[in-house]
Amino acid sequence: MDITGKKILICDDSVLARKQLMDAVKEVSTGATFIEGKNGAEAVNLYKSEKPDLVFMDIVMPEKDGNTALSEIREFDNDAIIIIVSSVGTQDQLKKAIQLGAKDFIQKPFENNQIKEIIELRLGGK
Repeated sequence: MDITGKKILICDDSVLARKQLMDAVKEVSTGATFIEGKNGAEAVNLYKSEKPDLVFMDIVMPEKDGNTALSEIREFDNDAIIIIVSSVGTQDQLKKAIQLGAKDFIQKPFENNQIKEIIELRLGGK
């Protein structure tokens, strides 16, 4: 699937989690540019400066959690496409993320076909 010219922001405090997500995107698609953040504050700043087409973000992170970052990004750009990727998180946190405008939720560990479906749905990759 070719998504050349699309920017994807991956924000997770775990280097390994960011790498796994990047590898999964690369396995199911080609051409994306990646931007990495390691906490919610970076996610907000990177979103504003880079304006990515798609964001994968954890909920539990230092400085700003995923829901706070999600809220701030959506205030800046109500059309932001943010996907929550998290292994921990209470039902309340997940419900809040959806209420704040998250487009999808993926449970870690994820399967590559889940990433493929998100990219096809959200970026229209072929």
